[in-house]
Formats: sequence, structure tokens, C-alpha cells
Amino acid sequence: MAAVTISSWHKRLDEDGPNTLVQLRVPVNRFPDFVRYMVQRLKVLCPHMGKVKMTQMLCRAGLHLSPSTVGRILKEEPAPKPKAQSAGRIVTARRPDHVWHTDLTLVPIVRGFWASWLPFALPQRWPFCWWVGCLVDHYSRRVVGFQIFRQQPSSRAMCKFLDRTIQKAGTAPRYIISDKGKQFWCDGYKDWCKKRKIRPRFGAIGKKGSIAVIERFFRTLKSMGTRKILVSRRRRDFREQLSRIIEWYNGWRPHTYLNGRTPNEVYNRRHPKSRYPRHEPREKWPRGSPNAGIGVPIRGRCGVPLELEVTYHAGQKHLPIVTIKRAA
Repeated sequence: MAAVTISSWHKRLDEDGPNTLVQLRVPVNRFPDFVRYMVQRLKVLCPHMGKVKMTQMLCRAGLHLSPSTVGRILKEEPAPKPKAQSAGRIVTARRPDHVWHTDLTLVPIVRGFWASWLPFALPQRWPFCWWVGCLVDHYSRRVVGFQIFRQQPSSRAMCKFLDRTIQKAGTAPRYIISDKGKQFWCDGYKDWCKKRKIRPRFGAIGKKGSIAVIERFFRTLKSMGTRKILVSRRRRDFREQLSRIIEWYNGWRPHTYLNGRTPNEVYNRRHPKSRYPRHEPREKWPRGSPNAGIGVPIRGRCGVPLELEVTYHAGQKHLPIVTIKRAA
């Protein structure tokens, strides 16, 4: 190496500091964090060991460190426990109809589930309750299909329901996420997925949040829908009741995960109504100033009196549609 090159490097170090030279992102001699954790954990479990003895024990186990390295690690702050790496099976929805969620829930009929004594506390079927199967698109949170059953459906019945939904949607998803219920954790369902080139994914048993998307929809379905009405014993009437709730959920209920957009707006790639020109009730508000950090233009002139109008989808009081218009 030429002396001129070394002289140039020293000059750059003196003038601009060490950051001017080519550097590796991670030093080659730096041990990962899990090594620090193991050394500190060994000290906690065996506090009588010195750094030389710990070095020898680790060397026998297959990890070769120097006593000085072990001593330096022991003087550092306790390292956090390393998180287990994912197995690479995380599914990310990239477009509508890419990932679907499916599951079943129970909807009590009128006084269903009300009796606490036998034998009326046991049957989970019609006429005490309905079994409802739903399909939710992960990307848009839109309900793409639902089916009503008198009793807990078989795997074959669920596959027929999925076939009808796919035919109605005009496309099949790449992934379907479900729990490990007997309708899904079986050869029949897995063979059905394989024939249609769908990859099934299953939530972990007993793990909170493994199928959170559809479980959160079921919560909304019941808290803002079926618990506000008298659920009919007639299949046709209950289907109409459920259709109204899902139509309102897809078309008029703003979704927090979607930043106030509705599932239909995201699924159909429509411009969200929350980004339409807005009313400005403050008369002297500068038109060029943004409102609450959003760049939505003002509709008409400022300071116009407004009034609230609330209508109800299909005349149902628990399914509101909010409109604001200029006062007459």
C-alpha cells in the first residue's frame, strides 16, 4: 500500500472524523445480543463462577469466548431476552380478496341460552340458537359472505358455503385463515383448499389474537346488531335481519383500522367520503389553513349554519346513517 494513500486517510480522519472512511454496518467481531444474554444468564444461574471458569464451561458447550470478552459482557447492562424468530408463516394481505378469514359463531334466538338448568342449557342448535358462518376480507375488513346453519355445520357444509362465496365474488383468495375447529382441521377441508390452490392458515389454539380480525367482527355483529333485535326463529327472516346488519357494516360504518373509511370504500377502491370537501362552520377560518392536520378543502363558503340529519338503514334504529347539510 502506498504511503500517499495512508497519508490521505490520516488527513481525512483528522479533518472529518472516522465517519468519512468506509465502514461496515456491523463490526465483524461483534457478538449478537443473544450471546450477551447467555453469558449474563449463566452468571445469574451460577453466581459462584468467575469469568475464566465461565469461559471454559462455554467452550465445552461449543461457544468459544475469551475471558476478557466474558468479563466485558458481565459489566454491561443486562441484555433483554431475545425474541423467538418467526417461522416465516406470517400472511400479509396486499389487495382485496388476497386473504380471507372464516369462523363460526352462535347467535341466541329470542330466549335462547337463557335457561340455566338441564336439559335446556345443553343444546346449541335451533330452536335455541343459530350457527352463523362468515367470511371477512382481511385487506378491506369487508364481509364477503355469510351462511346460517341450524346446527354446528360439518366440514362439507362449510366447503359448500366457501364455494358459493367464491363464485359470488368471482375470485378465490390466496389464503384462508381459520381456527382449528373440526370443520377446518380435517383432511376434507385441506383437500378442498388444495384443489382450489388455496393455502389454509390456522390460528394457534388458546393464543389470544390469532384470529382477531373475524373475532372482532363477531363482536361488532352482536353488540351493534343481533343484541339490539329479537332474533327470529324463521331462517328467511333471520337472514334478512343479518343482511341488513352486514350491509350497514360494509357500507356506512367507519372502521378504525381503515382510518375512518368503510370496508366497501376500500374493497371497491372508492374515494372515501371523509376526504370529500368539508363544511366549515367557523366564519373567519382561513380557507387555506388545514383542519386538524388533514388537507381537505372547504365546501362552499365559511360560517354556513348546519344541521344534523340521522336516518336509519332499513328503518332499524341500531343502524344509523349520519348526514350533515346546510340549514334552511
